[in-house]
Amino acid sequence: MSQRQIYLNDIPLDEARQRLTQALTEVGRWQPLPAESIPLDQALGRVTAAPVWAKLSSPHYHAAAMDGYAVRARDTDSANESRPVQLALDPSGPAQYVDTGDPLPAWADAVIPIENIQLIPQSAIHNLQSAIELRASLTPWSHVRPMGEDMVATELVLPANHVLRPVDLGAIAGCGYGVVAVRRQPRVAIIPTGSELVPIGSEVKAGDILEYNSLVLAAQVQQWGGLPARYPIVPDDFDRIKTAVAEAATTHDLVLLNAGSSAGSEDFSARVVESLGTLLVHGVAVRPGHPVIMGMLQLPMTHYQCPIIGVPGYPVSAALTGEIFVEPLLAKWLGRAPQSPPTLDATITRKVLSPLGDDEYMRVTVGRVGGRVVATPLARGAGVISSLVRADGIVRIPRHHEGLNAGDNVTVHLYRSPDDLARTIVAIGSHDLTLDLMAQFLAEKGGGMRLSSANVGSQGGLVALRRGEAHLAGSHLLDPDTGDYNLSYIRKYLPDTPVTLITLVGREQGLITKPGNPKQIRTLADLARADVTFVNRQRGAGTRVLLDFEIGKIGLKPEEIKGYEREEYTHLAVAAAVASGVADAGLGIAAAARALSLDFVPLFKERYDLVIPREYVIAPLLRPLLDLLHDVDFRAQVAARPGYDVTPMGNVVAEIA
Repeated sequence: MSQRQIYLNDIPLDEARQRLTQALTEVGRWQPLPAESIPLDQALGRVTAAPVWAKLSSPHYHAAAMDGYAVRARDTDSANESRPVQLALDPSGPAQYVDTGDPLPAWADAVIPIENIQLIPQSAIHNLQSAIELRASLTPWSHVRPMGEDMVATELVLPANHVLRPVDLGAIAGCGYGVVAVRRQPRVAIIPTGSELVPIGSEVKAGDILEYNSLVLAAQVQQWGGLPARYPIVPDDFDRIKTAVAEAATTHDLVLLNAGSSAGSEDFSARVVESLGTLLVHGVAVRPGHPVIMGMLQLPMTHYQCPIIGVPGYPVSAALTGEIFVEPLLAKWLGRAPQSPPTLDATITRKVLSPLGDDEYMRVTVGRVGGRVVATPLARGAGVISSLVRADGIVRIPRHHEGLNAGDNVTVHLYRSPDDLARTIVAIGSHDLTLDLMAQFLAEKGGGMRLSSANVGSQGGLVALRRGEAHLAGSHLLDPDTGDYNLSYIRKYLPDTPVTLITLVGREQGLITKPGNPKQIRTLADLARADVTFVNRQRGAGTRVLLDFEIGKIGLKPEEIKGYEREEYTHLAVAAAVASGVADAGLGIAAAARALSLDFVPLFKERYDLVIPREYVIAPLLRPLLDLLHDVDFRAQVAARPGYDVTPMGNVVAEIA
């Protein structure tokens, strides 16, 4: 029977870092790696291991800065418009033609640009073959690059521990070098473990997990200046994992052992580290990334010790473990400072609860709305790698903090540049697949504009507009009394905000069922059957409002529907619940059913609108988005999706003062 492991000690983040630092210091490895000399054309992005002192001056002679004629400045002193001066052309003076970059004759100290002279074929005054005539005097060293203008021999060109840029390579070459001494790149082995893992590109079945953490970790290592080596997947077998780790440690500076770091019966990482060296850390109070392992591997018959980091298996935990622990270590070995992303002060848009004992790294989207910066939390699950793709930055919530309240000021550590955020349109509200298509079209046709959308339901979107947290909200709230959409809710939630209501699409809502609709679910009344499990949308979603209205019309109570309490935040999430077998049916749009090859029973037609405060309708930021509503290609692609009607797209439904 496998030996079950537990966390040795769930320690604070700072203490975990300190333990690794101390262990590396004790074995002489908390210092930059040795230098190596490489050709300049291979040095971009590398870190200088020693200062670069100029071997040559640049230029290393007095050089003509323009095409023209070398002269002695004193010979031009009397030249003016009324009394031009003529100088004979002769290699020994007083004038000689030079091209840009030519050495200046020893007797000359200035250059007259060719456009400032008149060539005299034969001079009667000097009885010479040719001469130049000029009508303005020159000061000494005019249009000359004196020796050492750029760099002087023995001058410091670049310091040590400098990340080389394209211009730096030119400077090194210009001062006389063809090679440069740089820090050796850290060699990092990445070993994915798990019997459930299959290679990228495999056909997957239930229980299979595509192994891409090593791809992400390797890309991070490469981006941070290291040399990654991805090992083949190792199944959950103690001896095979131990062999792979021992082999990797002999030829690498760091081993990243992915997965197997938590407390399950097949989580062998901690035991492997103990068997090969010293286990320093097993469990760090940081989320995501809780079950991090750190240790030192002792190579047999040597004094060399190789650090190892056990990286959690969940994708977000793995990526953030790289940022938190791996990047600073590589930076130390490369002799540069750890990366410090730009920060921005922002206002958090909703209440967030955080575990008291952990440092939390919360992913957020960011936008500028009405003169302030707002940060909207994204999905917090450790397996949701798409949240990192969508994230504009990270908000760090320190341990011993219960969380954040809506409206609190936070510091965002940015993944994107502040300029990107200035081109971001923030949409908060109801989910619709058209918004994803709109984001793609804006990226292609909107001059670099971005659409950042958060799915909180129609009512949540109107609340976000009231708080000044979004430029627009998608909404499809049915008023049971009037049969119209959105107007009464806008008056309720935005009574003092002038708003323009513009239709995005007409769309069909219906029941999403399994392929072939095996339980023959045809109407909402079928949801009351004992053999039917339903999946619902969250409170405040327009689809939830529609459902409650329609089941009320037929006398069906929520408690009669099995699964009514299970909530999802998007139409695609509802479809995924049906496709996975969690539910037999859910209310959603036809496009979501088609996306996952499910059946769809159409029931209702509705209008999906964009609610936009008047100040943003007339602002330049939203102009590319509003133009899309009349774009032929955009309308055609929306119309090609099932259940959508683009006939009303772009219609102004109401101007609400």
